[in-house]
Amino acid sequence: MESDTAIRRIKSYWKQNNEINNGSKDQSGSNGCSEVKKKPEVNLNLLHEGVGVALVTVFIVVLWGLVHLSLQQLVIGKSTGEFNAVRARKHLERITSVGPRPVGSRENEVLTVNFLLEQIEHIKADSASGPHSVTVDVQKPTGSFSIDFLGGFTSYYDKVSNIAVRLEPKAGAQHLMLANCHFDSVANSPGASDDAVSCAVMLEVLHSLANLSTPLRHGVVFLFNGAEENVLQASHGFITQHPWAKQVRAFINLEAAGVGGKEVVFQTGPENPWLVQAYVHAAKHPFASVVGQEVFQSGVIPSDTDFRIYRDFGNIPGIDLAFIENGFIYHTKYDTPDRILTDSIQRAGDNILAVLKHLAMSVELADSSQYRHGNMVFFDLLGMVVVAYPAHVGTIINYLAAMATFLYLFKKSSHPSNMANATAVVILSWLVTLLTVLILAVLGVRRLELGELYFDVSLLLWSAALIFLTANDLCSAYVPMLMVAFPLVTKLLLTREFRLRGVSMKYSILYQLGLGLPYVHFMFLIWVVFEIFTPILGRCGTEIPPDVVLATLVALTVIFLSSFFLHFIYLARSTKWLLAGLGTVFTVFLLLVSCGLFFPYTADPSAPRPKRVFIQHTTRTFHGLDGQVESKDSGLWINSFDYTGMQHITPLIPEINDTIRTSCHDDRPFCGFPWFLPINFLAKKNWYLPAPEVFPKSPVKFQLLSKEETKWGTVKMTFEVKGPSHMSLYLKPHQDATLSSWSFGDGTPKLDLAGEYFIFYSHGLDAPVWNFWFEIQQGQKGPLGMISVAFSAHYFFGEDQRTVQLNNMLDRFPKWAFASSWVSTYHMYRY
Repeated sequence: MESDTAIRRIKSYWKQNNEINNGSKDQSGSNGCSEVKKKPEVNLNLLHEGVGVALVTVFIVVLWGLVHLSLQQLVIGKSTGEFNAVRARKHLERITSVGPRPVGSRENEVLTVNFLLEQIEHIKADSASGPHSVTVDVQKPTGSFSIDFLGGFTSYYDKVSNIAVRLEPKAGAQHLMLANCHFDSVANSPGASDDAVSCAVMLEVLHSLANLSTPLRHGVVFLFNGAEENVLQASHGFITQHPWAKQVRAFINLEAAGVGGKEVVFQTGPENPWLVQAYVHAAKHPFASVVGQEVFQSGVIPSDTDFRIYRDFGNIPGIDLAFIENGFIYHTKYDTPDRILTDSIQRAGDNILAVLKHLAMSVELADSSQYRHGNMVFFDLLGMVVVAYPAHVGTIINYLAAMATFLYLFKKSSHPSNMANATAVVILSWLVTLLTVLILAVLGVRRLELGELYFDVSLLLWSAALIFLTANDLCSAYVPMLMVAFPLVTKLLLTREFRLRGVSMKYSILYQLGLGLPYVHFMFLIWVVFEIFTPILGRCGTEIPPDVVLATLVALTVIFLSSFFLHFIYLARSTKWLLAGLGTVFTVFLLLVSCGLFFPYTADPSAPRPKRVFIQHTTRTFHGLDGQVESKDSGLWINSFDYTGMQHITPLIPEINDTIRTSCHDDRPFCGFPWFLPINFLAKKNWYLPAPEVFPKSPVKFQLLSKEETKWGTVKMTFEVKGPSHMSLYLKPHQDATLSSWSFGDGTPKLDLAGEYFIFYSHGLDAPVWNFWFEIQQGQKGPLGMISVAFSAHYFFGEDQRTVQLNNMLDRFPKWAFASSWVSTYHMYRY
């Protein structure tokens, strides 16, 4: 009865409104002599609420099902026989069988290197009679560089391992394509996905290309680099020092941010759109997103790859691919070969082989400078086809779509104040969604106009986003372009149907079909965002509240997905049951979340989600200006790498509680703790439980070799250090003293976010002692001297990695926690 009454009131209002408008037009037109053409009357049939809800539900479920099916299915079809995934899997299992492979360990420098060389020699022998030659070079580079990563720091490496394999026609090649993987792993992880599987794939791709009957046009260098986890050191050693590097024109980098699944192209360039076109043309199973590229390069994801090194230090363009599924177990003990499907290996191998072969046969590689300028908009549709077009074409398309929208709104809106009011209401509803919708529902007698108005407002807001992103030269502007163009075209095509029959079933179905492509692609992007960001927020430290970030993402998702359905829903006869249903769902989930029923961690072998903890059994020694020991202590230093800190651990291990929370000593470099990377701004909350002193069998030997004043007024200090494969050097000038130069990188000291200097050091086998120097401009003398110099030594493997106390503590941690642990020492001196 209420719905019938509302419809009668709407018809009465509409009739009166038309009479008033027609009368005013007769009075205003040439003294009433010219006849005014009447607009066609709109049929006022409104959709039944139950039908509308059902249609929207089915639409969302079907589209989400398509997205989920596409993302779960590897779609490899029938193998061509060119890439043998079974053989690649055997390589993967052999590489990971030695366990974790940190730089400097026998597992990394000897066992893995020997295995790779053995397989390469087999490939070389098998292809000897073919048209290609295979040349192998084992490189042990030494060098240093500075980058803006984790706040900025400097890296120094000594005799790390690279295995470079050059495949080329027997007549030789002037230009080279580079394929890169890394075989080292983080401590305490077998590193199957990051990045042994990529090296296994590269071995098999090398085998396939080497045995081609037709010679390649250009050569290919397969770089198996042995020091990526030490923040990109081996790739820097190759691209800046290896003689083959000067001939490299482009690269493909194989990485991982998760374990298995599909490998996604998440960044390309810089510029060089021909590389994207090559991937689009050649990849058998494309999976790519320019949105991922712009998100990753924005710096919001605290990670980096060898892509940065080749781009910044080699000035060469490339393609970066990575596995992104199941990032919860990335860099943990669960990153094992059995979690990587053979079909995933087949899919990745098919893609890499096809793209490498295409590039090695391309004309563009010989003189890529001709094709360098411009970016590409690229995205795949359900993993079946990649859409790619030049960014300047995208700009034209984007502005045309925005202009068409504004023209449509201008011609339609006879009352601009209504549009402004509706826009304000929508924006307000984003902030207080439920309350706003309830208010609008109460006021809903002009439901037809309100529904139309919501469609127009959605177009207006998406167009504003489109213009903003396009004006800022962001290729991801294609997303709002899709959300403008398809709904606008759909609405224009259905105008006649709407005027004749109102909100008929035909209108409803065709309207939803018109939204199908932009909505299914938007759902795909939503999945990618949550697949990547949810695990990352579990390892982003104690300072970033993940609930706030995820809540914001959820709210934005709901806002974006509901935008054009507000129009559809308000064309229903009533919304009371819909609002009641949404309110019930909201209330139920609010109660469930508030009751704490959802525990964030699990040790379920089929889908583990561990809490990440770092534990160092460390001894700290602090020296004064006279060189004497001022203080010394030992303990288990504990870092939580998620926002919950130790709140879930304390009930199980009562000693680890807030009473042993550490505080930063501002007069000590990096607060006086042995950070192995400059990530203290991510994990400021940490715990220090007293424990016995550690006695590594290979202790650090540190010596000041010389201290002299230069003729330009600085003090030059030279040091010598001998220690384990991983050490960190911290420099903290006091008062107004400043560092003017040093022996690292380009010679210019680089500050981190804390205003201090961090140098990360690692070495392979048989490295000499570490010598370095710096010059400091002395300021006003103070009680702390000119500068504090500290270094920490990290024992990531071998007999020095564990102590009895450390093992006992590890045994007490719950199974749902992954505790990466090792022994370290910290020494500080003042000068």
